[in-house]
Amino acid sequence: MTIVDLARPVTGGVDTHLEVNVAAAVDNLGGLLGVAQFPTTAVGHEGLLAWLRGFGEVVRVGVEGTSSYGANLARALRAAGIEVLEVDRPNRQSRRRTGKSDPADAVEAARAALSGRAQGAGKSKDGDVEAIRALLVAKRSARSAGIKTMNQIRHLGFTAPEELREQLKGVSRRDLAAVAASMRPRSSTDPVGFATKTALCMLGRRVLALHAEKEDNLLAKYVERAAPELLGLYGVGVDSAASLLVAAGDNPERVRSEAAWAHLCGVAPIPASSGKVSRYRLDRGGDRQANSALWVIVVTRMGADKTTKAYVERRLAEGKPKPDIIRILKRYVAREVYRYLPRP
Repeated sequence: MTIVDLARPVTGGVDTHLEVNVAAAVDNLGGLLGVAQFPTTAVGHEGLLAWLRGFGEVVRVGVEGTSSYGANLARALRAAGIEVLEVDRPNRQSRRRTGKSDPADAVEAARAALSGRAQGAGKSKDGDVEAIRALLVAKRSARSAGIKTMNQIRHLGFTAPEELREQLKGVSRRDLAAVAASMRPRSSTDPVGFATKTALCMLGRRVLALHAEKEDNLLAKYVERAAPELLGLYGVGVDSAASLLVAAGDNPERVRSEAAWAHLCGVAPIPASSGKVSRYRLDRGGDRQANSALWVIVVTRMGADKTTKAYVERRLAEGKPKPDIIRILKRYVAREVYRYLPRP
């Protein structure tokens, strides 16, 4: 290989999977240099980078799924000083016309990174925010399981034998799990009553255990350490702050502007004008968890913050629909939150 070849800028692209990564290398004109497959292990990541460097100087690598299958590969590339870009999956219409294969997806990822179509830097996933994401997954799972289990308790209470049904009648939803957990089933001639009481006791204890999981303050500690000023904003709780931080990532400098942050959260105004009607609509894209967090903050302020309540009343008097008012407020909150995201 000549010296000119070694100095040639190379762009990589990777289609990630659970057990293998398919990589492609292109030159600065988009010409294909090679395609190869590597295991998703530390040795495989080293081999992939060495293979890319065999074509010249690696400038950047476009990776599909930097937050899922490609997370460890992205960490390894970033640790080696390589710029990592998040690549969206190929356009569905293009896939229908040209077909789909892992090598083709890898080549498309490389050319997207080269052309600038893939501009977003992948999340580094190596700090407090990644720890927050892991804890948030567990908390959301506990909340979802708790709701499901409570519904099962209520349904069993509706269909239980009359004596047991009367015992649960009038018990508030707040106390239902504790009452169910405190039951002491005794074997009797009524197998249905015994089995139902046993099931209620098991489900009640499960709900109490899930509530204990949700009350663990480890998530709050990480959020306070990552962005203490964010929690000082009106209406921003631990869960909302955690969702917003996860959307930004451990390297929020990848979000290059406040407008880009609004797009990421799905609150940037989308033009929906036609003819004589000039209006904007809600953005259905973006990170839906971050969008939901902004909605919670806005609704909290609309119910308790005097300034927000006065603004809502004024815009309603002007004839502005409430969904549009919420959209505007979410955009304002996104602008406010952006100033308090952690910076390097």
